[in-house]
Order: sequence, then structure tokens, then C-alpha cells
Amino acid sequence: MSKKKSEKKGRIFAKLDLSSTFWRTFLMVLAAFLTFVGPTYIVYMFINILKINRFVSTVSGFVLFMTGLLLIWYLIRNKIVS
Repeated sequence: MSKKKSEKKGRIFAKLDLSSTFWRTFLMVLAAFLTFVGPTYIVYMFINILKINRFVSTVSGFVLFMTGLLLIWYLIRNKIVS
């Protein structure tokens, strides 16, 4: 990776200090929320409360589920969560 890319990446993650306990805990809770609550309760809320189409609700639940899994994968890959 070039020096410019690594400096740019360092500046982006400087705001989000992944070594702090707060951010690690927050990201893990967010990942769990997206993985488990996204495809269940959010889809239920979209279908029954907001009266959104069933297909759109299901696709949005799948997107939230995949986002949660990707966030968990990112946390494990960067050894933020062991």
C-alpha cells in the first residue's frame, strides 16, 4: 500500500479509536443488533406498523443482517474482538 493511502486510512480511523473500550463495545453491540434485531423486529415493524411492502421489508432485513455479519467479520479480522 502506498504511503498516501496508509496516511489517509490512518486519518479516517483516527476519529474512531478502535483501541478504546467504548468503541469496541459500541461496535460489537451494533453488530449484534444488526444481525439479530434487523431481520426480525425491523422487518416486523416495516410490515405491520409502517405498512411497507413485504418484499421491501424482507430485502431490508436481509441487508441489515448482512451488514451485521460484515461488521462482525471486520471486528474479528482486525483482532478487535478475540
